[in-house]
Amino acid sequence: MKLKPLPRIEINLDKIQHNAKILKYLCESKGVGVTGVVKGVCADLQIVNAFVQAGITRLAVSKTIHLEKLKKAKINATLILLRTPGLSEVHNVVKYADISMNSEIEVIRALSNEAIKQGKIHKIMIMVEMGDLREGVMPKDLPEFISEVMELPGIEIAGIGTNFACFGGVLPTEDKMREFSTLVEQIRKQFSLELPIVSGGNSANLKWLFETKNTGAINDIRLGESILLGRETAEGGIIPNLYQDTFKFVAEVIEVKQKPSAPYGFRGKNGFGESIEFQDHGWMNHILVGVGRQDVFVPGLVPMKPLKILGATSDHIVIDGKNIHLKVGDEVTFTPNYAAILSLMTSPYIHKTYIQFKGSKSEKQGNVYSIYKQRIIPRQ
Repeated sequence: MKLKPLPRIEINLDKIQHNAKILKYLCESKGVGVTGVVKGVCADLQIVNAFVQAGITRLAVSKTIHLEKLKKAKINATLILLRTPGLSEVHNVVKYADISMNSEIEVIRALSNEAIKQGKIHKIMIMVEMGDLREGVMPKDLPEFISEVMELPGIEIAGIGTNFACFGGVLPTEDKMREFSTLVEQIRKQFSLELPIVSGGNSANLKWLFETKNTGAINDIRLGESILLGRETAEGGIIPNLYQDTFKFVAEVIEVKQKPSAPYGFRGKNGFGESIEFQDHGWMNHILVGVGRQDVFVPGLVPMKPLKILGATSDHIVIDGKNIHLKVGDEVTFTPNYAAILSLMTSPYIHKTYIQFKGSKSEKQGNVYSIYKQRIIPRQ
């Protein structure tokens, strides 16, 4: 029997496709299209194909190297650079991105010059600051900004977008979304712009989207974590009838011993410059797993067995084994959150494996018509 590689992240493509299909249906039922965000999985081609097979036709990434990968793979979707590009990236942005998100006029000027060189019209989405304090033009400066952009050759304004709950944790409330829609309509009227894409936010917007009676000017939402993990991100609520167990992380036990629960001897800082406090509970079932901070965002892991993660070094996770009998060579399985998935998919040391759906056909398809009437289940 062929042994499975370790350490590995197991990826259930059918469950991801199911989540994407359901969310696409739900959003489109409110008149809002979905841009699938695949930056958190490093634009993994098999996951990307699961998005596309679910009917998603716009994909967003934050690295130009991922744009290049998707373009060369001939993925049948509009490719969007999700992050404001740097001046050093304009050549590849124009070459590989169908649309880029922008908030700096100097960068747009450079994109204009590069588009002329490449004989292209480059489409941009102008990002607007609505309080979260990440990227975006301040609303008061938006008319002048757009006036300047419209004078640039080789540039087409494809839309306007905004962002919530990423840096500052500012939520997309009804008032915030109404304010953004009003701003968009003012710009449309003032400049006679169509603005085909009005992107109102990300997975943190789902609670608002499901509950609002008026989506205003919003016709696009950027979904990554909600598709990948079946949760909205503002409060971490579970979205009914979506899968949350789409990813599993499996690592190998490399040491099992009875050891004291607290370090002994004169202590300073650890290898990461931290001073850690330990509780002395006597001797414990001390287990080492052969991965560490270099491989994964350890705070984002939850053991699937009743084990307790005590901490990690570069190459080890230290676990209190409780009463669980484990031996060297055994596998320990964890449920990763979004931050852990991001690190695992980025790490060259983690094997990526793909598993097939094992449920019934009816379970796989779900009932999209009944889901629409359900509310997000808050985090317990």
